[in-house]
Amino acid sequence: GEITVRQISALRVEVTITTYTKASSVAADRDTLELDFGDGTPLTKVQRSNGNGQLLPNDTKRNLYRIEHNFPGLGIYKISMTDPNRNGGVLNVNPPNSESVPFHLETSYTLLSSQFQGRNSTPTLLQPPIDIGCVGQQFIHNPNAFDEDGDSLSYELITPLQSVGLVVPNYVYPDKINPGANNAIFLNAVTGDFVWNAPQKAGEYNIAMYIIEYRNGVAIDTMIRDMQILIRSCNNRPPTIKTIDEICVVAGDTVRFDVVANDPDVGQKVVLSALGGPFNVAISAAKFLVNPNYQVPPDTGRLEWRTNCEHIADQPYLVVFKATDNFYDTTGLAALKTVRIRVVGPPPLEVEAKAIPNAVEVTWQNPYQCEAAANNYFWGFSVWRKLDSNPFTPDSCQNGLVGRGYQEIEPRTTQIQNGRYFYKDIDVERGKTYCYRILAGFARRSASNQPYNYVESLPSKEACVQLSRDLPLLTRASVRQTDAANGKIDIAWTKPLAADLDTVLNKPPYRFQVFRAAGITAAGLTPVAGANFSSPTFGGLSDTVFLDNNLNTLGEPYSYKIAFYVRNEAEPLGFSEVGSSVFLTVAATDQQNNLTWQFDVSWQNSRYIIYRKNDATGVFDSIATTAQALFSDQNLTNGKQYCYKIESFGSYGIPNIVNPIRNFSQESCGIPLDTVPPCAPTLRVYNICQPKIYEVEDNENLLHWTNPNQVCSGKQGAVRYQVYYAPLPSQPLQLIASIEGAGDTTYRHLRTVGSIAGCYAVGAVDSLGNESQKSNIVCIDNCPFYNLPNTFTPNGDGQNDVFRPYPYRFVSRVAMKIFNRWGELVYETANPDLNWTGKNLTNKDLAAGVYYYICQIFEQRLEGNNNAEAKSLSGYIELIR
Repeated sequence: GEITVRQISALRVEVTITTYTKASSVAADRDTLELDFGDGTPLTKVQRSNGNGQLLPNDTKRNLYRIEHNFPGLGIYKISMTDPNRNGGVLNVNPPNSESVPFHLETSYTLLSSQFQGRNSTPTLLQPPIDIGCVGQQFIHNPNAFDEDGDSLSYELITPLQSVGLVVPNYVYPDKINPGANNAIFLNAVTGDFVWNAPQKAGEYNIAMYIIEYRNGVAIDTMIRDMQILIRSCNNRPPTIKTIDEICVVAGDTVRFDVVANDPDVGQKVVLSALGGPFNVAISAAKFLVNPNYQVPPDTGRLEWRTNCEHIADQPYLVVFKATDNFYDTTGLAALKTVRIRVVGPPPLEVEAKAIPNAVEVTWQNPYQCEAAANNYFWGFSVWRKLDSNPFTPDSCQNGLVGRGYQEIEPRTTQIQNGRYFYKDIDVERGKTYCYRILAGFARRSASNQPYNYVESLPSKEACVQLSRDLPLLTRASVRQTDAANGKIDIAWTKPLAADLDTVLNKPPYRFQVFRAAGITAAGLTPVAGANFSSPTFGGLSDTVFLDNNLNTLGEPYSYKIAFYVRNEAEPLGFSEVGSSVFLTVAATDQQNNLTWQFDVSWQNSRYIIYRKNDATGVFDSIATTAQALFSDQNLTNGKQYCYKIESFGSYGIPNIVNPIRNFSQESCGIPLDTVPPCAPTLRVYNICQPKIYEVEDNENLLHWTNPNQVCSGKQGAVRYQVYYAPLPSQPLQLIASIEGAGDTTYRHLRTVGSIAGCYAVGAVDSLGNESQKSNIVCIDNCPFYNLPNTFTPNGDGQNDVFRPYPYRFVSRVAMKIFNRWGELVYETANPDLNWTGKNLTNKDLAAGVYYYICQIFEQRLEGNNNAEAKSLSGYIELIR
């Protein structure tokens, strides 16, 4: 079964426990279950809500237990249910006594703010776990999870639980029963298909899986489906299903495909059915057209689904087709086939781009096909831009533009102008070619209109436009000489195009002035003395290069722009865009130098050549080419100096402009040194609270960690370990031990305070004292236990004269009250040892008989004594004299 949650209002939910029990078993039938909401409220009895249960094939009954509940506030709640007994004879759970192991279901549910984050309901599991299998034949199950909120899901096999946080004893996965090459299990983390190929021994098996729900990439819920699998010794093969694996359609199109069921065993019939999200959507649900009765194979069904805009989703819809044979007359073996259906948003149409002075106007078709989607699902349009064209043809199933070279310049707009959707791009530069694409966006809304589960449409076609070139373009800022005082940088630029400038309107004389600022910056640029070039005619304005001297190119980069003046005006007609020199930084580490370089230019750099100085020739030799602004020069000699410079290659992508644009960085050097620590160990902590793996004392924690020299790639230099401890998670970790030798990966921490709770971490240290990052922090809690006998004999014979708990551990105090059969208090104590000798409060012997007690237990926990949530025990004591 499983536990599902549906949010009704801000703090109110509906919780449903679904169980599948053996229909013919009276002992397994439950008309009421106890539910723990995980919020501190008492266990709640929940009655079965579907009468006596729904009968299903294979002697199975489906039971629903439904209740509404108000949580005290937002947060994460572990909702659980425990039945005292599982089925008997389960081969992989505590054999041969599986009936003594409780059956436990739990769902970790996050109650979100419906105002800001949107409502959250857990997935619904549409596929009942009722199928049987045969020895030697493949068994398949899929829970067929459907999330009405559009959250994404993943699947993970886990060990079944017997209570909160406690796994069932002696569990092995089904393929470990008669293991071998023909016995393997696999769970598809994306689709949820559990495949067992193939069982080797008849009997009952148990599996459990986490179904993890994600919103905006964050896991918010985990649901456990715990199920039995019945494997029989039968001479039968499961049916086969033939159809597509996946399909992608644009919203508005109709999904239509056939599904064919067959059976390899002559004379058997098959029945074909389908379950899945498309059948459960509120608008325009899918239909599966098939005969509902057993048919002589092949049996063919047809799925038809008229999709629409409300179906657009980032995750595919799953449809699980099921073919069942009639080996047992009315049922038999089943085969499942999962088909993924993706519904994408249609692209915006008729995108146009028009250049105007200092801006580009982008427009597209109005109305958009899906702008009237129900529940305000349409969110708006985003505008994406790229320098120069990327004329790819959008794939019919690849939405969005990530990785295509476009940059989002407007996240959301629905502006309309002159009957068309409209966006004005003012962040443009003269002479450049800009290309635009539009995406439509869809999102569910919170109560305050905040979007969640956002999904993008297919991209529109591209629209490109080139702006006029009536100003200069900077094309070079290249370091010629590296020096702290006498550095030099070559500057170059292009003239404006005469046709774009309009020399009739912008009359001579003409003048260029170079501006400069230290650093990579667009602010504070001032005229460079001597970098002033003028001509009485536009044709005579031929000076477009300048060598800038007396710079500290060793210590910093420089930024430049070119001013263009006409008609002897004091203010320039305009400036080129700012461009900087390339500045190289070398970070030395163990046997390598890590190179990074920074710049800010108006063209697009596409590749870089790394040069390293040859000590023998004094020449910088090319050692690598990269498309990223970083490089790691490895296998170097520690203590030796290496010097580098970078050459960048770029382009404006504009005709008749120098291409490629080449610029050198300054020279920069580094000396490799061993500053790299070992990688961090992975820590585990064992004590008496865990299953018995290692021998441990009652008052110790055994720390065991991985040797990073054996399990980590890269450096292998650990020679010792530092062990850290903190009594509470809120306190800083303190060093408590140093362990010499990389092979010694254990430490026993003996405690003398009556508690083993605490947090630990381990760091690895190399021979030069470099310490790794700390391992994972492991916090160990106490496992309090308090057991009271029900008889004692205070008769002075030295045997069982004192009433004490046995055994107990990690209890700080109690509130014990003992009453006689008339309800009178006869003894009380806060001492967890109790030490009752059979006397009353006035120290007189009490008569033999039955006495009743109420005892509150205050446990020692990781966060201190748990006084606020003391556990209560009650019962009777027989005093015998």
